Amino acid sequence: MFPAIVRTVLFTTFAASALITGLHAQTDHGGTHRSGSDASQAYMDAMTRMDEEMRAMKMTGKPGADFAAMMIPHHQSAIDMAKAYLASGENDPELAKLAEEIIEAQESEIGFLKKWLSKNGR
Repeated sequence: MFPAIVRTVLFTTFAASALITGLHAQTDHGGTHRSGSDASQAYMDAMTRMDEEMRAMKMTGKPGADFAAMMIPHHQSAIDMAKAYLASGENDPELAKLAEEIIEAQESEIGFLKKWLSKNGR
């Protein structure tokens, strides 16, 4: 299939596009948002958690350490969105396969990043 980073970018792009489309469709003429699906809310929650975690991080000035630390919440957000898609019950075979691949790849990469950070003093 695609390398892990390409899968992540594709899924994140898909999810962002779906969120934008869904939010646009949920806004009435007065600008009030109506509640969306559970999956859409889970996508938004995942992005909010990622943003909050990344903004709270203190940068070390060490490019490798900062990159590794910032990638963990980024990857976790992709995992959370993929799990939300699988739980949505939509069951598109291509998206389900991609979501499963993202979960596997991103969990592995988070493990690598945490070990790397531990070995490199962060």
